[in-house]
Amino acid sequence: MTYQVASEFARSWGLVFLMVMFGCACAYALWPSNKRTFDHAARLPIDEEGQP
Repeated sequence: MTYQVASEFARSWGLVFLMVMFGCACAYALWPSNKRTFDHAARLPIDEEGQP
């Protein structure tokens, strides 16, 4: 496998792979059942119980 072949493969399929991964990350972040988890994580820095 030459550098040219590897470069062409990475350019074409690498873009497809990154687009699929981005779509999966967006779907995970916007999935309705994850709302409670993300709301809890957003409140952690200002939560009074976590103070020493």
